[in-house]
This record gives sequence, structure tokens and C-alpha cells, in this order.
Amino acid sequence: MKTIILQEPGNFKQTDKEFDFSLQPDEALLKVHRIGICGTDLHAYAGEQPFFSYPRILGHELGVEVVEIGDEVDNVSVGDRCSVEPYRYNPEDQAVQQGKPNCAEHMSVLGVHEDGGMREYFKFPAKFLHCSDQLSYEQLALVEPLGIGCHAVNRANITSEDRVLVIGAGPIGLGALQFALDTGAKVAIMEIDKGRMAFCRQSFDLVGGINPREEDASDQLRALFDGDLPSVVLDATGNKKSMETAIDLVAHGGKLVYIGLFQGDVTFHDPDFHKKELTLMASRNALASDFTQIIRSVEEGRIDTDPWITHRTSFENMIDQFDSWLDPKSNVIKAMVEVC
Repeated sequence: MKTIILQEPGNFKQTDKEFDFSLQPDEALLKVHRIGICGTDLHAYAGEQPFFSYPRILGHELGVEVVEIGDEVDNVSVGDRCSVEPYRYNPEDQAVQQGKPNCAEHMSVLGVHEDGGMREYFKFPAKFLHCSDQLSYEQLALVEPLGIGCHAVNRANITSEDRVLVIGAGPIGLGALQFALDTGAKVAIMEIDKGRMAFCRQSFDLVGGINPREEDASDQLRALFDGDLPSVVLDATGNKKSMETAIDLVAHGGKLVYIGLFQGDVTFHDPDFHKKELTLMASRNALASDFTQIIRSVEEGRIDTDPWITHRTSFENMIDQFDSWLDPKSNVIKAMVEVC
């Protein structure tokens, strides 16, 4: 079976790997058609990904076909096209019992803690599959990255009355942007990369864009929001400085949501935090209900995935292309690998 393995940082290897096709009663055998490349994959390749060990088969943004099912599977059928919810968890965990499996204490993420989908076939519990007879494999592969932003917006309980700032226009930030707009809120983007800023202005109905390197960010926000600061700030950068200074951009009584993460400590001036009576949140992964919401939104045309995919390559050529996607000059938003 054709497989791409990340042997160590900076070193992919394509090989023919033996595979046991037998299924557990709750599993489905999945044929991989599309693999989205995300920041997790890029950071793993660069040796900068937390919670990671090598060698590893990457790939958790997947558009797959069900080719066989176990005896106890009743939620999918052979031939179904599916997105994969890639977060395997212990159902006995406290968070899972409270309806929060996305942040279970004992979790294994496909392509991070266990081998993922950069191969022709793999097996996974069928309960984590989300099907659509309308969406393409590429659209299904985009559901998971959209889910990260969707979950953050849902977690912040954003409504049409909010004024929202999304910091960072990478794929995760773009997902947050789309679902914040879907609430009817007024939304702005903060981004220092001119190419990504242009993409946002062209693709979304924003109140405006902010580059903090050009002038004071608070002044720019107040100009966009009729003198006010945003009631919700979603930081999708995973950048220490951005995450620490984001507290200055939230309105009194507002919410700050950290979507991105990095390996380090976040600190801020406590009096500034307290005087605003801020709500500080972390947002991790996504829920099954987020996957359902996204698929329905794309099917109904409320979310347009067409602008997202800026780069495509075949499974055979991916290794040669991967280095270029780390270069900001490539202007990659989302690279998609075509397996078959």
C-alpha cells in the first residue's frame, strides 16, 4: 500500500507498506481520496509541532470513501463519501462525560499521536465519519480545518450583536472568519502578510483589515467599529507576542479566545485583565456537532470553499512540493493532495 512517512523533521519517505485490512466490528475501511495540508503538518515537518513523535504518517484533513464496514456499523454504508473527525478519545474521561470530547484528557489525534491518512487506505471507528452525498472529496477534506474555527466561534457564542476581530489569516483564522460572518456579526481581520490580507478583502464581506505594523491597532479598530473595540477577539496565530498583546484589543466586558497554540508561556498584565472583566478561553479541536453544522452550511451554499485551495499536487509529487509550502512567497492558503 502506497504510504508517505515523515521519518524525522524535513525527511519524508514514500514506501509500499504492508496493511492489515481486517476490521473490528465498529470500524470502517477507508480509501483516501484527498488530503489537506495544514499548519500541524508543516510544523511537524519543521520539527516545531508539540505533542509529536517520529516517524509518523501525517494527514488528518481527509476526504475518504467507505469501502468496507464492520458488523456493528450502522451510521455509514459502503460507497459513502465522508469527512473524518480525527479525534479519538476515551469515553470514560471526565470531559467526554460532560459533552466535551474535543478536549478529553486522554486523546489521540489522527496524524499527530497516531498514524494518519497519507496512505491509500486506513481503518477508523465509523462513529467518527461524517457523510455527504453532495460534497466533493476536496470539500469534505476542508471540513476538519473549518471545524477548528467553527468551534471557536460557537464556544465564544458570537451573535449578530458582536463586533469581532480575527487575528491571523491562515486556514484556521479563515475558518473562524467565515463562521463569525455567518452569525451576522461585524468582522475585521488582523494580518501582517499583504497577500493574505488581499485574499481576505477579496473573499469576505469584512468591515476592514488591520496591519499592526502600519499604525496603532487599537486606533485602527476604533475607526472600523465606530469608536469601539471588538467584543470578541479570536487569536489564530499561535504566536506568543500576538497572544499576549491581544488582551489590549478586547473591549471591556469582552472575550478573548486562543485558537492557536505554541510551546511556551503566555503572560499579561493582571490589572489590565481584571479591569476589563475579560473572559479568556482556549478552543481546541471541534465537536461532532460542528462537523454537522459545517457540512450543512457548505451544502446550502452559505460557506464557499472554492477560494481556499490555492495549491494542488498528486500523492506521487507531494514530497517534492512540500518544502515550497513553507515559503511565505508561495502564498499558499490550502494545499490539497490528490491521492486518487
